[in-house]
Amino acid sequence: MDKEELILKAKTAQMKETADYRTALMTEPELRFLFFELTLRCNENCLHCGSRCGEAPGEELSSDVFISILDQVAKDFAGQLPMLCITGGEPLLRKEFFEIVNHAKELGFVWGMTSNGTLITKEVARKLREAGMATIAVSLDGPKEYHDAFRRSEGSFERTTEGLSCLMAQGFREVEVITVVTPGNLPLLDDLFRILCDIDVDSWRLVGIEPIGRAMDHPELSLSKKEQLQLLRYIRDKREEGYPVSYACSHWLGFEYERDVRDWYFFCDAGIRTASIMANGNIGGCLDIERRAETIQGNVLKDNFTEVWKNRFGIFRKPLSMRCEECRTCPDEEFCKGGSAHTWGFANDRQKVCFRREW
Repeated sequence: MDKEELILKAKTAQMKETADYRTALMTEPELRFLFFELTLRCNENCLHCGSRCGEAPGEELSSDVFISILDQVAKDFAGQLPMLCITGGEPLLRKEFFEIVNHAKELGFVWGMTSNGTLITKEVARKLREAGMATIAVSLDGPKEYHDAFRRSEGSFERTTEGLSCLMAQGFREVEVITVVTPGNLPLLDDLFRILCDIDVDSWRLVGIEPIGRAMDHPELSLSKKEQLQLLRYIRDKREEGYPVSYACSHWLGFEYERDVRDWYFFCDAGIRTASIMANGNIGGCLDIERRAETIQGNVLKDNFTEVWKNRFGIFRKPLSMRCEECRTCPDEEFCKGGSAHTWGFANDRQKVCFRREW
């Protein structure tokens, strides 16, 4: 048996193990990650924003409600608290941000956040350290000209890179940069790589632009088959050189690229390991999933979160592939299971992003 056959055999065995684990989770879910969408307000206006965030405040839970949910989850999941993931919009726009995360720290939660980085000053970075932040993912999509145009926010690049530098100066060791890749910045990845090396961030996660939110209004930003393969090969090459670069959790990539471009194999854990509480109190799986009646599982203003987690989420606890003949009969169904819930077209029960179909 040659090297390639041995690798394929090992990958297949590991993917079967992953598939079995995911199947078990559908029967006995484990809440590992709980997302708090503190606000849908944002100081940027990104072309691709999955939540169509902006300056309008919209509906927001009070800080007292968020804190009461933390108390409830700490009690109901004592001994196995989920990681708390703070997000938005831009979560630092929430004036009670530190009140909420400091309470989470006092209760024993490990917490991290996603941010555009533009509001992270030396003082904010210090306060994040004192509040016990464990991880942070900051969006940076290219060198100055590209990033500012893509984010539709003049000066964003300087503010974001300064925010990253402030975080590194505080000694954080889980600072990740997320880059959304389009035809416009694909040729600029090495330029951005050098910038990130100068800042000395801990890891870099890349993903092709997804057909969600505002990106649906800009099909010209989607990667072609050739460009998507170029991105995956770029990531694989960087990993082979020893750099902490990875492809995001999105999508089954097929036998050639699975495990080669990220640390483990694909599976969508929305509703089986991950739950979210949205800014208006709605309860769902991944925050990027289309928000419609069948994907919203309740609302914390009238429902007990723990009871919802235990007794609902049925739409996520059976394979999406069972809803679609094309997926159900696919040779890769055992490992893909219909792909990511955040790109599933619930209106027509078809996966919007299928690399096997496209390749």
